[in-house]
Amino acid sequence: MTTTRTVGIVGAGQLARMMAQAAIPLDIRLVLLAVDAQDGAAKVVPDVIVGPPDDPDKIRELAKRSDVLTFDHELVDPDMLAALEAEGHVVYPSSATMALAQNKRRQRAELAAAGLPVPAFRDVDDIDDVLGFAQEHQWPVVVKASRGGYDGRGVWVVADEAEAHQVVTEAQGAGLVLLVEEYLDLDCELAVLVARRPNGELVVWEPVETVQREGVCNELCVPVDADIRLIAEAVGVARMIAQEIEAVGVLAVEFFLSNGHLYINELAPRPHNSGHWTIEGATTSQFEQHLRAVLDLPLGDTSLRAPAIATENLLGPEDGSDPVTRLPAALGMRGAHVHFYGKAVRPGRKLGHVTVLGTDRQEVRYRASLAVHQLMGKGESQ
Repeated sequence: MTTTRTVGIVGAGQLARMMAQAAIPLDIRLVLLAVDAQDGAAKVVPDVIVGPPDDPDKIRELAKRSDVLTFDHELVDPDMLAALEAEGHVVYPSSATMALAQNKRRQRAELAAAGLPVPAFRDVDDIDDVLGFAQEHQWPVVVKASRGGYDGRGVWVVADEAEAHQVVTEAQGAGLVLLVEEYLDLDCELAVLVARRPNGELVVWEPVETVQREGVCNELCVPVDADIRLIAEAVGVARMIAQEIEAVGVLAVEFFLSNGHLYINELAPRPHNSGHWTIEGATTSQFEQHLRAVLDLPLGDTSLRAPAIATENLLGPEDGSDPVTRLPAALGMRGAHVHFYGKAVRPGRKLGHVTVLGTDRQEVRYRASLAVHQLMGKGESQ
C-alpha cells in the first residue's frame, strides 16, 4: 500500500519546477497541467497533462489524479475551482483566496475596510474618475489593470490629463477593468512571505527587500535596510492577512515604504519570486513549505542560514545568447548558487537566478551581481 501523496499543480513554469525539487526528498508526487510540454517544469516532471488552465475538463482530470490541487500562477477561474471544491476536491489556496488575489479592486477595498494600510485609490469607470482623483492627490497618478498585470505589465504612471486620456482609452478598449492609485515616492519595496496550513499553524520568513528595475523584480536582499519598526509592522500585517483570508500554502505580501510609512502593494497566494532566496537561505524553502502546507503537514523552520543573503534574477541577454553556455564562469564565483528555469531564451525574459550567502549585505549583493554578469557575458571571473 503506497502512502505517497500527490499534488496537482496548475501551471508548469519555474515555480512548479522548483516545487519539483522540493518534492523529491519528501516523496511527494507531482502531476502538472502544462500549456506546453516544453514548459520548464514539464521537462523535469514525468506526469504532465497538456492543456490550458481555463479548460474545465483538464482541470478536473488533474484534480481527480491528485490529493490536493495547487498553482504556480493565478490564471484560473475561481468559479471553476469552487465547483471542484463542491465536488469534494481539495483546492489550496481556496477558490475564495484565488478570487481575491486576481482582483486588485477587491484587494484594495477589502484591505482598506479592514483598516490595513493601502495607498489612496479609486475604481475607474471612465476618464473622469482618473481626473477627479488626480485633482485630489495631484499628478502623477498610477493607473492599474484590476486583473492580470505582473512584472510591470498592466501598470501605467500617468503624468497629466492628456496621458490619462490615452491610457484609459487604450486600456478600456482592450477590455481592461481599471483602478487609479496615488503615486508614492518609494524609500524601498519589501515582501513578507507567510506559510499557513489548514489547521491554522503559521510561520513567517525574514522580510526581504525587493529591488525593481523597469517594473521587473531584479534583486532580493536579506536583511531589509529600513526602520525595524516598519519591518515589524509589515510582518504583523502579513500575518493578519494570512489569518483573515484563511490562506493555505505560501502567501507573499508585497509592501511599499514611502516617507516613513508602510503601504500594502499586492498579495500573491503561492510561492513567489520574492522567496527564491529561501532555497539556500532558509532552513525550509518556500517551495518545500508550500507543499507541506497544502498537504496539511507540519511546517518547517524558517530561520536564516546566513546573516546576509542576496538573490539576483537572470534576464535574457539583448543579443539573444544563451547564458547556459557561460555557466562554468558563474560557477567559478565563490558561493554562487545558480538556478536555471528551463526556458527558451528571449531578451528580457526571466531565465533563472543566482543566490549568494555571507555575512555582509553589500558583499553578497556584489557577488550575486558578478555571477549574473558572467552569465550575461558582461564580466570577468574574480
